[in-house]
Amino acid sequence: MVAFGKKLKERQIQEWQGYYINYKLMKKKVKQYVQQIEGGTQNRRHVLKDFSRMLDTQIEKIVLFLLEQQGLLASRIAKLGEQHDTLQQQPDISQISELREAYRAVGRDLLKLLFFVEINAIGLRKILKKFDKRFSYRFTDYYVKTRANHPYSQLQQVFKHVGVGAVVGAISRNLGDLQDRQGSYLSIYDQPALPFQDPVIDSIKAAVDRLTHSTNFLHFLAQHALIMQEELPTAVEEHVDDEKYHFMSLLLNLANTFLYMVNTYIVVPTADNYSMSLGAAATVCGVVIGAMAVAQVFSSVYFSAWSNKSYYRPLIFSSIVLFVGNTMYALAYDLDSIVVLLLGRLFCGLGSARAVNRRYISDCVPLKIRMQASAGFVSASALGMACGPALGGLLQINFKIYKITFNEDTLPGWVMAVAWLVYLIWLWISFKEPVRETQESNIQQESNAEPVENDALEKGLAQPLLLSSEDKQEDEDGDQDIDVSEEAPEESRGPATSIGSAYRLLTTSVKVQLLIYFMLKYAIEILLSESSVVTTYYFNWSTSTVAIFLACLGLTVLPVNIAVGSYISNMFEDRQILLASEIMVLIGILLSFNIIIPYSVPQYVCSGLIMFVSAEVLEGVNLALLSRVMSSRLSRGTYNGGLLSTEAGTVARVIADGTITLVGYLGESKLLNITLLPSLLICISSIIATFFTYNSLY
Repeated sequence: MVAFGKKLKERQIQEWQGYYINYKLMKKKVKQYVQQIEGGTQNRRHVLKDFSRMLDTQIEKIVLFLLEQQGLLASRIAKLGEQHDTLQQQPDISQISELREAYRAVGRDLLKLLFFVEINAIGLRKILKKFDKRFSYRFTDYYVKTRANHPYSQLQQVFKHVGVGAVVGAISRNLGDLQDRQGSYLSIYDQPALPFQDPVIDSIKAAVDRLTHSTNFLHFLAQHALIMQEELPTAVEEHVDDEKYHFMSLLLNLANTFLYMVNTYIVVPTADNYSMSLGAAATVCGVVIGAMAVAQVFSSVYFSAWSNKSYYRPLIFSSIVLFVGNTMYALAYDLDSIVVLLLGRLFCGLGSARAVNRRYISDCVPLKIRMQASAGFVSASALGMACGPALGGLLQINFKIYKITFNEDTLPGWVMAVAWLVYLIWLWISFKEPVRETQESNIQQESNAEPVENDALEKGLAQPLLLSSEDKQEDEDGDQDIDVSEEAPEESRGPATSIGSAYRLLTTSVKVQLLIYFMLKYAIEILLSESSVVTTYYFNWSTSTVAIFLACLGLTVLPVNIAVGSYISNMFEDRQILLASEIMVLIGILLSFNIIIPYSVPQYVCSGLIMFVSAEVLEGVNLALLSRVMSSRLSRGTYNGGLLSTEAGTVARVIADGTITLVGYLGESKLLNITLLPSLLICISSIIATFFTYNSLY
């Protein structure tokens, strides 16, 4: 695990070395401040003033150099423009080729400048987090608030590509004009959607998007998977050994995700009827649905640990357990046993291999298609969420074979058992276990202090940017952003080894994002799991009507993410979308309460739609921000950031389903309002917590 300070030095452009943020100096100053305050030689007020002045100086140095380089690039483009005008009067093929290459050279220099800005932005963000950690002081809030919102803000020049857009546009337009378009006189302005395939422009666009956190549909959708790529820019593309990547194996992981989500929600429309047919109350459906989530709390941990050694064996185990669990679920009807029913759902939860699916994408899929694979993971989940209830609503037939009953209650179990059996055979025939020798050789290279670019740090489930130690001296300096004590430098090098150690790495910002994730999963689970009971009580809906309602909710996921990922997220910052989405979830919860009598179908459907759609939008930006503020020690290993977020969401589902069952004993008339109260309180708490940490999400 290479320290950030060392990476920064390695990736600096040598001729610009004096204009980068002096990270080493600032890190030492933070250490001196700690010693001075502990020794009583300085007070906090002086430290804050001195550190602010130092940051201002560093940012000014970066911005002035940036403006100087932008001016040089603009001058070069102006001179090339004169040559371009001359060539339009007297075309010459060889000179056109030379001019095109000259524009590309300007583009490559602009790309270097964008890398320069991005590295400095990362360095500033990290030193601010380090200062906050050492002094337990919300300095980032103060500094960002006073600098970013000032009319003469230099901080905005670093974090936003002010002025770069004009240079990018000039290069793109001129390269587009020089490109042979087979007699067409259209420019990029006439056909903005016209694909312009020039690798230099593509690289510049990717760098600008990273710098501004702008996004598109695939990127936004991929954020839901919490499979993040390295933020520290490099001109060298990460390489994943071709022997590790196997398309059919990736497809099998996505199919596993899809089938598991179908398995989770296929029972929702009929769980209340099934419970009553076995002599239990309708509200026991909360326990029936939630039993799967209870087991998933534990299965996520052992599957995450298992994926350190193999992907194939855990997927085989998962398929077998899910086949057994669904068979038990279906047989519970003829055995007339609610215990067998619950055990079947518990077995299904023990087969949750989503941690393996995530890990395969982050470790074995090449960087160039990892975003698409991550988006595929989320799309498979969304499609499974929609197909599960729809399929459950279609299975309305009733017949017997020998003494085995097939009806609307048991068919979901039988259908999923057959599906997992077919999947198991497909997995056995087609899956290819990735080679792991490359990882071992990388570890050996690290132990010999050889610089390596491609290690698990850069392929983890969270932001792989926070700091490690360069050596013992830098350990003492505290070259970790948020997570280590000076007394344990060796331990600080590796990933978290337990839930407790992972929890100690969580800063206030990370805890708030996990709280938000908990809240949205709780709210969605309450909405989905009690829908059958609530709609039957108030509106006398049939099983098929409930299934259609739930399927329609699930089908909104992809269109909403297209709208947010392609448009809204390019217009607003992530933290702004986060706060707005939380408020919309709150509005949806408030509108769901049964205050006006009679309770109407439009009120229930509209409030549910607002709550569900807002929670889906919230999940994307929440996980994006979570990956940005999370420690690098949570980027790999068993107890990684993906596992923590999964556990937070799973615990939320367990509590929500348990709440439905407990409140059900008070009567179905009180179920809706009482189960919504915890959602309301948690949502309000998360909004308040977001306001307190808002500026730290810059």
